[in-house]
Amino acid sequence: MRLRELRLLSPGQSGPEDPGVGITCKEGSAGDRLPLAPAPAPRRRTASQCKPEPPLLRTSKRTIYTAGRPPWYSETGAPVDEAFVIGLCGGSASGKTTVATRIIEALDVPWVVLLSMDSFYKVLDEGQQALAARSDYNFDHPDAFDFELLVNVLRKLKKGKSVKVPVYDFTTHSRRREWKTVYGANVIVFEGILAFANKELLKLLDMKVFVDTDSDIRLVRRLQRDIMERGRDVAGVIKQYNKFVKPAFEQYIEPTVQVADIVVPRGEARADPGVGSGSEHLPSCRAALASAHQGQPLPKTLSVLESTPQVRGMHTIIRNKDTTRDEFIFYSKRLMRLLIEHALSFLPLKSVTVETPQGTTYEGKRFHRQRITGVSILRAGETMEQALTAVCKDIRLGKILIQTNLDTGEPELHYLRLPKEISEDYVILMDSTVSTGAAAMMAVRVLLDHDVQEDRIFLLSLLMAEMGVHSVAYAFPRVHIITTAVDKRVNEEFHIIPGIGNFGDRYFGTDGPSAWCDSDSVDC
Repeated sequence: MRLRELRLLSPGQSGPEDPGVGITCKEGSAGDRLPLAPAPAPRRRTASQCKPEPPLLRTSKRTIYTAGRPPWYSETGAPVDEAFVIGLCGGSASGKTTVATRIIEALDVPWVVLLSMDSFYKVLDEGQQALAARSDYNFDHPDAFDFELLVNVLRKLKKGKSVKVPVYDFTTHSRRREWKTVYGANVIVFEGILAFANKELLKLLDMKVFVDTDSDIRLVRRLQRDIMERGRDVAGVIKQYNKFVKPAFEQYIEPTVQVADIVVPRGEARADPGVGSGSEHLPSCRAALASAHQGQPLPKTLSVLESTPQVRGMHTIIRNKDTTRDEFIFYSKRLMRLLIEHALSFLPLKSVTVETPQGTTYEGKRFHRQRITGVSILRAGETMEQALTAVCKDIRLGKILIQTNLDTGEPELHYLRLPKEISEDYVILMDSTVSTGAAAMMAVRVLLDHDVQEDRIFLLSLLMAEMGVHSVAYAFPRVHIITTAVDKRVNEEFHIIPGIGNFGDRYFGTDGPSAWCDSDSVDC
């Protein structure tokens, strides 16, 4: 991926610079589950009814969406390259946000994060709050910013990790209680008045753009912004500008123009940076998986439910193409319950002694007090939630929607909602079938990016192909893989052979075209 020629047009009379951030991950709890009850009559398949996040921004040419992220990792499961970070520096109200919009317009990348330095003002104590109320606090001095938090957030975001970003309230001069979750980007556009003033911060910037705007224009914009958007009075804005803003610009901001790769003088500049982002086009994920691990023994991290006559009988029913939908649902649910119970036996247990009603003791086992979280890969993985909640009391649930791009044949991340503070949980990741392992690998990578420990991830599926087992185990050797059966082959369309058919269509009674694929299809 290469940054195209940037034609930075005049920022013009831009509005207030938005301190908000870009790509957000919706967080929730178990109460938002989609209905599992199947419809009584067949219907055409539609996309999952997940309410999408609003787009990051709309430009004159296109809209940058927060969904449809292609693989950002190799077949080993490791991220291929870090995100490309563009730093924008300039005086207060110089038009940095407008220039950021122009840059994003010129980039041909699907996922972009816009991060503002304004989100990282320090929390003020009572004395500083009183000074700020009288316009006597210097918000333009380097000491006003939490550079340690900013550097840590940007460093993690560049590596593809999920981060929490504070939201600053300029009316009350304080951080709001709710922080934004930001995750995933090909390009990060970072803007702030002191974006070039910290050495550690400079090391994270791949391109540095300085927006140089006349001081009189900046003052007019600041008056408009602070009075209309932040509830200030004219006298207070002018006092703060003369006492703090103008001296800080001359001392801390203007000298940093020397480190800039591009200068936008008075809003007119043309630049051809000719800089590659380091993220070259990734090879076909599914094709790479299909050609790997042939003839290898099954990994030790795989556990297959014992094939008792009862289990084999249920597989016979759900694999039969003539099985009615009611029978398919009934026996699928029975297998899911057995699979969940089997998976729970791999969780860490400690020895305990309890007293029985007869007054004697019993030496038993009890699960450690760590939380368990279930995450389903929509839509078919969601059918396993009922079995999980039936045996795990008060379990939290999350959802990931991964669909295949019909043009490229590659999986894409479209929707993500994970419970808060998931990093220390044991996570049961659920999908109905795993063929090549492409969707499962993307889901595991998402969990790892949210700091879930690899050995605490349990991938559960009713049916897997050997190819998918090898792909996941090779990329993530500490992930536990648990299934009721493993089939040896996949065909040229990546369907499991002999397989089970399209689980989602058979379970929900939908009738979709064979070319369609989301996570519940047989070719994921």
